[in-house]
Amino acid sequence: MFEDMHNDHILLTPGPTPIHPRAQRALMRGMLGHMDPEVFALNREIQADLRVMYGTEPEAFTALLAGTGSLGMEAGFANLVEAGDEVLVCANGSFGRRMAEMAARYGARVRLVTAPLGEAINPADVAAHLGGVSMVAVVHGETSTGVLNPVPEIARLVRRSGALLTVDAVTTAGMEPFHMAAWGVDYAYTGAQKCLSAPPGLAPVAISERAFARFSARRSPTPLWYCDFEGLRDYWTRHTYHHTVPVNLHYAFHAALGAALEEGLETRQARVRRLGRAVVDTLAPLGFSHYVRDPAARLPTVLALRLPPGFDDAGIRTALRRREISVTGGLGPTAGVIWRLGLMGEAAHFAPYHALMRALESLLGERGLAERFEEAWGGVPA
Repeated sequence: MFEDMHNDHILLTPGPTPIHPRAQRALMRGMLGHMDPEVFALNREIQADLRVMYGTEPEAFTALLAGTGSLGMEAGFANLVEAGDEVLVCANGSFGRRMAEMAARYGARVRLVTAPLGEAINPADVAAHLGGVSMVAVVHGETSTGVLNPVPEIARLVRRSGALLTVDAVTTAGMEPFHMAAWGVDYAYTGAQKCLSAPPGLAPVAISERAFARFSARRSPTPLWYCDFEGLRDYWTRHTYHHTVPVNLHYAFHAALGAALEEGLETRQARVRRLGRAVVDTLAPLGFSHYVRDPAARLPTVLALRLPPGFDDAGIRTALRRREISVTGGLGPTAGVIWRLGLMGEAAHFAPYHALMRALESLLGERGLAERFEEAWGGVPA
């Protein structure tokens, strides 16, 4: 009964996203041991595909951490930061602030570069605080506000300084341009359940040789044994035991990532932009507007829309939930101010947002929303 009730639920949140059908089927594969040769072969394919997704050097180390994106975030600080290190964190939302908290817990002396909510980090502010810094950490797409930070520009500054660069790619990798090697990123991570539409529980990471060199020069052991870089390399490269990986999640992730690369990263980037324009064009006459004023700073995969005056945020979202449609409101200071619509992976298609418009027609008493969305999209897909 419970399963039947949720088969048709429409998930339009900034994560998790609907599971890709191929990933759903892959979850049903029979269990193999985590040291089985077939699993190691699967893992090698995952590593190769992650190099493509992240745009790494040909032999860069990639892997899956057995945890969500927050574990990817923590693993970077646990392995690359020691007590007393100067770490510069770019914080213009909840997840930048989380980075700062984690770095401090590992003993870093944290410097903050901030920007107001809804605005991108200014690279000039980063440049002004780089002296003596061993690492810079920045969120590429700030999920809490729908802001796209200028990582390429920040990366150029960091590269000249000699510091390591850690990038949270949770709402960008797999759906937005990401060029780890060309930009000079040393550590990147995402979550399986975001742009790739795989089940939650895995954090795909990519680690540069510069980062491994910094790790090897540590003065003390890594405090987080579970995600120790050397232990990861033991399992993923040398095929020796470290911990039991979630094999069935690996199956599903392999299928979802393969589907993304088969579609083409540029095709996916065009798809999310087309959908975002259609949603905004449809809702703007109702009084919805972009929360992020600067078009260059708008994160395509998390559409942050300021609500119309007097809009019943909680009431409408509750009513949508009764119709098996989930949308997400603001986080912290933006609660009741914005909606954050996930345009990632399997959510970034015509059909689920067409269903949202039909539901809003009924709930708001606004005729023609679905038709306007169809026109903005360019017709109903065959």
